[in-house]
Amino acid sequence: MSLKDHIQDDMKAAMRARDSDRLTTIRMLLAAMKQREVDERIELDDAAVVAIVDKLIKQRKDSVTAFRQGGREDLVAKETAEIGVLEAYLPQRLTPEAIAAAVGAIVTELGATGPGDMGRVMAAAKASLGGQAEMALVSAAVKQALAK
Repeated sequence: MSLKDHIQDDMKAAMRARDSDRLTTIRMLLAAMKQREVDERIELDDAAVVAIVDKLIKQRKDSVTAFRQGGREDLVAKETAEIGVLEAYLPQRLTPEAIAAAVGAIVTELGATGPGDMGRVMAAAKASLGGQAEMALVSAAVKQALAK
């Protein structure tokens, strides 16, 4: 069963359970997936769905930060709940140590020597680690590896 089918089944289960918060979040995810399919005229595979989920989680985390600064704890709770629902669709994440090791291997493979090679290394890291790691952590690991 593809990830897309799994998400659609979860939407049906949320409808049956009358779980409106979960249902709203899943519908938002499905709408984002459908929008990308229509815009690009493609059929999404699991990697593309994970990328969309990652993007939505990042948006929610940015919102949480803004709402905390604004003192809106009610909206922080709502966004945090949405993050929890969305994270269920992500594959198991790599540990920071595993990310550092993978980035080190990529840097060695590409022969990258300094901060000027950040773009090349990030492109390769995104291709190999996409969906397995949060890109902010990958970026930090690349900066650290290139600073040596």
